[in-house]
Amino acid sequence: MQNRITALFGIKYPVVQAGMVWCSGWRLASAVSEAGGLGLIGAGSMYPEVLRAHIQKCSAATDKPFGVNVPLLYPDVRQVMDVLAEERVKIVFTSAGNPAAWTTFLKDKGITVVHVIANTRFALKAEACGVDAVVAEGFEAGGHNGREETTTMCLVPMVCEKVEIPVIAAGGIGSGQAMLAAMALGAEGVQVGSAFAVAEESSAHQAFKQRILEAAEGDTRLMMKKLVPVRLLQNEFADLVAGAEADGADQTALVQLLGRARAKLGMFEGDMEQGELEIGQVSAMLKTVRPAAAILEEIVRVFLMEKERLALLNFS
Repeated sequence: MQNRITALFGIKYPVVQAGMVWCSGWRLASAVSEAGGLGLIGAGSMYPEVLRAHIQKCSAATDKPFGVNVPLLYPDVRQVMDVLAEERVKIVFTSAGNPAAWTTFLKDKGITVVHVIANTRFALKAEACGVDAVVAEGFEAGGHNGREETTTMCLVPMVCEKVEIPVIAAGGIGSGQAMLAAMALGAEGVQVGSAFAVAEESSAHQAFKQRILEAAEGDTRLMMKKLVPVRLLQNEFADLVAGAEADGADQTALVQLLGRARAKLGMFEGDMEQGELEIGQVSAMLKTVRPAAAILEEIVRVFLMEKERLALLNFS
């Protein structure tokens, strides 16, 4: 399974574990990297010195490549970038912000840079900034999302047509079948979030993992588009947001409603009603908590099996 993505990161399989807030600590990242994928530490829920500790622990836990995801809209981004440089992190995924702000800084440090985008305009902008690859994240994804609501099946081929750099598909990908579909659309790798959020090594609260496993079709909604679009599981907080948006709440009102540490309250501390529960649509397909290695191995096994099955089909 060698291509430009595996060569870029020095990994066995072109599968990236998303850097999810409150889920993606050093245990999850190192487990995915050890299994042959690319694990990412999610810096969005970490103070700079907490991030430093996670990087050091991940380095001690695996000699395989791993990276860090950095949401550029976070207030401590300057200190975070200094930590990445000081700890000699080799791979950084940036998201939720302008890649022009930090790509040159990171590249000058010899760091491989990937930026997450949700439309072709930003894909071209990221390429022009000098990133090494982009993640094309469709509407199905959890976490920060695109306002255009373009699905992965539509977004990936459009981005692949526009850019020369490798494209990693994200959004709704939690199985080998979905990975094969993404590769058929032109992607050279996939980023998997929700499926790893329920891994044994995920730092998410057990109550959040259980709520994900109980999710059904339609239990998530893309919300807060006037602020930062995010896909949320239905609960009392999501209902409050929906009511506020229906009443025409502006950005200031949504910020007040969100408050501080709302995601931590739900995803890390386990308040399933008042917490912010970020997860993708693929949550309706997840049924068990398993080790990250088992999740990755199944994705790859089914990908190869389905690839072989399709190759044997006779359409004549």
